[in-house]
Amino acid sequence: MPRILHFEVYADDPARAKKFYSETFGWKFDKWDGPWEYWMAKTGEEKQPGINGGLMKRMPGQPSGMINYIDVPSVDEFSKKIQSKGGKIIKPKTQIPGIGNFAICTDTEENLFAIIQPDKE
Repeated sequence: MPRILHFEVYADDPARAKKFYSETFGWKFDKWDGPWEYWMAKTGEEKQPGINGGLMKRMPGQPSGMINYIDVPSVDEFSKKIQSKGGKIIKPKTQIPGIGNFAICTDTEENLFAIIQPDKE
Protein backbone atom coordinates (compact mmCIF):
# COMPACT_ATOMS: atom_id res chain seq x y z
CA MET A 1 0.00 0.00 0.00
CA PRO A 2 1.52 3.40 -0.96
CA ARG A 3 2.51 5.51 2.06
CA ILE A 4 3.72 9.05 2.62
CA LEU A 5 7.49 8.90 2.23
CA HIS A 6 8.66 12.53 2.37
CA PHE A 7 7.37 16.08 2.74
CA GLU A 8 8.55 19.43 1.39
CA VAL A 9 8.26 22.92 2.79
CA TYR A 10 8.34 25.77 0.26
CA ALA A 11 9.79 29.01 1.62
CA ASP A 12 10.27 32.53 0.28
CA ASP A 13 13.19 32.87 2.70
CA PRO A 14 14.74 29.42 3.35
CA ALA A 15 17.10 30.72 6.05
CA ARG A 16 14.17 32.20 7.97
CA ALA A 17 12.13 28.99 7.57
CA LYS A 18 15.03 26.78 8.67
CA LYS A 19 15.49 28.97 11.74
CA PHE A 20 11.78 28.75 12.56
CA TYR A 21 11.58 24.94 12.31
CA SER A 22 14.92 24.43 14.07
CA GLU A 23 14.09 26.70 16.99
CA THR A 24 10.45 25.67 17.27
CA PHE A 25 10.62 21.89 16.75
CA GLY A 26 14.33 21.08 16.97
CA TRP A 27 14.50 19.90 13.35
CA LYS A 28 17.99 19.60 11.84
CA PHE A 29 18.81 20.68 8.27
CA ASP A 30 21.61 19.50 6.00
CA LYS A 31 22.32 20.98 2.57
CA TRP A 32 21.57 18.48 -0.19
CA ASP A 33 24.28 17.92 -2.77
CA GLY A 34 21.94 18.07 -5.76
CA PRO A 35 21.15 20.18 -8.80
CA TRP A 36 19.40 22.97 -6.83
CA GLU A 37 19.37 24.50 -3.36
CA TYR A 38 17.62 22.04 -1.08
CA TRP A 39 17.95 21.16 2.59
CA MET A 40 17.09 17.74 4.01
CA ALA A 41 15.06 18.06 7.21
CA LYS A 42 15.57 15.51 9.98
CA THR A 43 12.48 15.62 12.19
CA GLY A 44 13.36 12.92 14.71
CA GLU A 45 15.33 9.82 15.50
CA GLU A 46 15.14 6.86 13.09
CA LYS A 47 13.24 4.64 15.56
CA GLN A 48 10.68 7.39 16.29
CA PRO A 49 7.46 7.21 14.21
CA GLY A 50 7.22 9.86 11.50
CA ILE A 51 8.92 10.97 8.31
CA ASN A 52 11.70 13.32 7.35
CA GLY A 53 11.44 15.91 4.62
CA GLY A 54 13.04 18.79 2.83
CA LEU A 55 12.95 22.56 2.50
CA MET A 56 13.48 24.59 -0.63
CA LYS A 57 13.06 28.12 -1.95
CA ARG A 58 9.57 28.61 -3.34
CA MET A 59 9.66 28.82 -7.12
CA PRO A 60 7.15 30.86 -9.13
CA GLY A 61 3.77 29.17 -9.03
CA GLN A 62 4.49 26.95 -6.05
CA PRO A 63 1.87 27.06 -3.31
CA SER A 64 2.27 27.99 0.33
CA GLY A 65 2.49 25.19 2.84
CA MET A 66 3.84 21.65 2.80
CA ILE A 67 3.41 18.92 0.23
CA ASN A 68 3.46 15.20 1.01
CA TYR A 69 5.16 12.71 -1.33
CA ILE A 70 3.47 9.31 -1.60
CA ASP A 71 5.69 6.35 -2.56
CA VAL A 72 4.31 4.52 -5.63
CA PRO A 73 5.74 1.70 -7.77
CA SER A 74 5.01 3.59 -11.03
CA VAL A 75 4.43 7.32 -11.56
CA ASP A 76 2.95 6.58 -14.99
CA GLU A 77 0.47 4.02 -13.65
CA PHE A 78 -0.61 6.13 -10.69
CA SER A 79 -0.89 9.31 -12.78
CA LYS A 80 -3.48 7.49 -14.93
CA LYS A 81 -5.21 6.12 -11.84
CA ILE A 82 -5.36 9.56 -10.18
CA GLN A 83 -6.93 11.09 -13.29
CA SER A 84 -9.41 8.24 -13.70
CA LYS A 85 -10.61 8.81 -10.12
CA GLY A 86 -11.15 12.57 -10.60
CA GLY A 87 -7.75 13.93 -9.57
CA LYS A 88 -5.47 16.10 -11.69
CA ILE A 89 -1.80 16.09 -12.63
CA ILE A 90 -0.44 19.60 -11.99
CA LYS A 91 3.24 18.88 -12.83
CA PRO A 92 3.80 15.81 -14.99
CA LYS A 93 6.41 13.14 -14.38
CA THR A 94 9.78 14.75 -13.70
CA GLN A 95 13.09 13.08 -12.92
CA ILE A 96 15.34 14.00 -10.00
CA PRO A 97 18.73 12.46 -10.89
CA GLY A 98 19.72 9.81 -8.37
CA ILE A 99 16.40 10.08 -6.49
CA GLY A 100 13.60 9.02 -8.82
CA ASN A 101 10.59 10.33 -10.74
CA PHE A 102 7.75 12.37 -9.31
CA ALA A 103 4.56 14.15 -10.33
CA ILE A 104 2.56 16.79 -8.46
CA CYS A 105 -1.18 16.20 -8.30
CA THR A 106 -4.45 17.30 -6.72
CA ASP A 107 -7.19 15.11 -5.37
CA THR A 108 -10.92 15.62 -5.99
CA GLU A 109 -10.96 18.36 -3.32
CA GLU A 110 -8.06 20.33 -4.90
CA ASN A 111 -5.65 19.21 -2.15
CA LEU A 112 -2.07 19.17 -3.40
CA PHE A 113 0.12 16.08 -3.05
CA ALA A 114 2.90 14.36 -4.97
CA ILE A 115 3.67 10.82 -6.02
CA ILE A 116 7.22 9.57 -6.22
CA GLN A 117 8.78 6.47 -7.72
CA PRO A 118 12.21 6.21 -6.08
CA ASP A 119 15.16 4.93 -8.07
CA LYS A 120 15.92 1.34 -7.11
CA GLU A 121 19.67 1.96 -7.03
